[in-house]
Amino acid sequence: MSNKSLIPEAKNGLAKFKKEVANELGVPLSDYNGDLTSKQNGSVGGEMVKRMVEQYERTL
Repeated sequence: MSNKSLIPEAKNGLAKFKKEVANELGVPLSDYNGDLTSKQNGSVGGEMVKRMVEQYERTL
């Protein structure tokens, strides 16, 4: 599996969104996140997906 973005222009927006979600959840993201637990990292990713799905459902 590739880690290449399908839409490279979205990279900055997703990074900003990730930082916003992490901040709201109290997860201290930095340039290196290897010291965070799987639970911390997963909570950020899970919350991001949850919000994206909710936004998509509102547009239907």
